[in-house]
Amino acid sequence: MKITVLTLFPEMVSPFFSSSIMKRAVEKHIIDYEIVNFRTYSTGSYNKVDDLPYGGGAGMLLMPEPLEKAIKAHKGDNARVIYPSASGRLFNQAMAYELSRESELLFICGHYEGLDKRIIDEYVDDEISIGDYVLTSGETSSIVIIDALFRLIDGVISSESLEDESFSSSLLEYDQYTRPERYCNSSVPDVLLSGNHALICSWRDQNRLAKTMRSRPDMLSEASLSLGMRRKLIKVIEEFGIEDL
Repeated sequence: MKITVLTLFPEMVSPFFSSSIMKRAVEKHIIDYEIVNFRTYSTGSYNKVDDLPYGGGAGMLLMPEPLEKAIKAHKGDNARVIYPSASGRLFNQAMAYELSRESELLFICGHYEGLDKRIIDEYVDDEISIGDYVLTSGETSSIVIIDALFRLIDGVISSESLEDESFSSSLLEYDQYTRPERYCNSSVPDVLLSGNHALICSWRDQNRLAKTMRSRPDMLSEASLSLGMRRKLIKVIEEFGIEDL
């Protein structure tokens, strides 16, 4: 996949592509990336990229000309253009999977009061919101979206590591433990030390159900659970009671 980021602050984005799992994906040539400072496409002695919005109002708006020039210069024929925006569709795991199947993505990082609507209408394929709050930086939102999707691309992370993750199915991921067996006056559940994989699998299922019901009951209302998982859910409710989850 090719990922292009149009930004006024390349220094905010470049460390992400040179660290951790993303760095390895780049080294393996699974991910190719380009970070473009679209200020270089502005005209005039001050490289101005923003101006007052028509109709008045607080703040400044990004001018269309520099962005259009940058988009035309760096957008591939098959690129899907993403504009992180508080006005966009709410981002979720399903959308991350969808975007991970694209061959090329181009992100426009907004600032100030955002983009001129004519750029959005002409070039943007998806406006995406990462949550019901407002950030000062489109770079932060872009990195969140990229982080969620690139790890789903074949070869970046083993498929086994993705199977039981939160939001990869209808349930949150089960609790996990490592050495030492006892820490902070708490011990690893005995079943995880038993070596009995059937019991461990059953414990993990029940743990996921209890955790989801406690933290994200809205997910359960939309979940498509197997008969076996429905029976385990009933057992969890009977064992703990709704009020204790």
